[in-house]
Amino acid sequence: MSLNYTNSIPLHNQLREAIKKKIFDGKYTKKIPSERELMDEYYVSRSTVRQSINQLVNEGILEKRPGKGTFVVLRPVNDWLGNLSSTNEIIERMGMIPDTKLLKAEIIVLDDFTKEITGLSKAYHFKRLKYANNIPLGIERHYYPIELGRNLSKYDLNTEAFYDLLERELGGKTFEAEQIIKSVKISKEDAALLNIPNNSHVLNANRVITDINGKFVEFENAYYRSDMYSFKIKLSRKQ
Repeated sequence: MSLNYTNSIPLHNQLREAIKKKIFDGKYTKKIPSERELMDEYYVSRSTVRQSINQLVNEGILEKRPGKGTFVVLRPVNDWLGNLSSTNEIIERMGMIPDTKLLKAEIIVLDDFTKEITGLSKAYHFKRLKYANNIPLGIERHYYPIELGRNLSKYDLNTEAFYDLLERELGGKTFEAEQIIKSVKISKEDAALLNIPNNSHVLNANRVITDINGKFVEFENAYYRSDMYSFKIKLSRKQ
């Protein structure tokens, strides 16, 4: 990825995105090139390189180690679309440490959009902030039938995974899910929680979970940082 020197976007922002892309493409996996190497590769000044690196350090993507260089501390979380896993399970499979902060637990009247999806007029709503290696990764909103939500609210939702709790509360029933993923602009409030710029675009995953009999169990409306979260799926072409 080369820089556009006539573009109105500042060079340090372009360089930051170029470095970030190489991290998520797997080209930089441990230590990134030195300041001099980046200057020579992209034809920019030392101050431009340092500004870009400092921004990535502040985002939690890079880490400076005095006398050793600058290292990658963030890997994107990969979620295979064919598997119904909790965010914690996905993060752990990536070799990272998950964490959760419960922000809200309340009974609410649903808007028309959520009402149509769930078939409910009111629901028990949980809002949680998810972390990977202490970096804010995503915001997840969960909607349940009120009775089920009340039962779930009795647990420590800063440590428990909802899927584990559902299996416990519903007697280990098998679940199925339909999921839609799209890019949306995040709200100012949620951008602050994720430590990303206002008006950022994020991955929005809407997931409806039913039991094996097709009965509604949960609606999850989640927002994930697009610089930290990616989805993958195996495809085949057969004749």
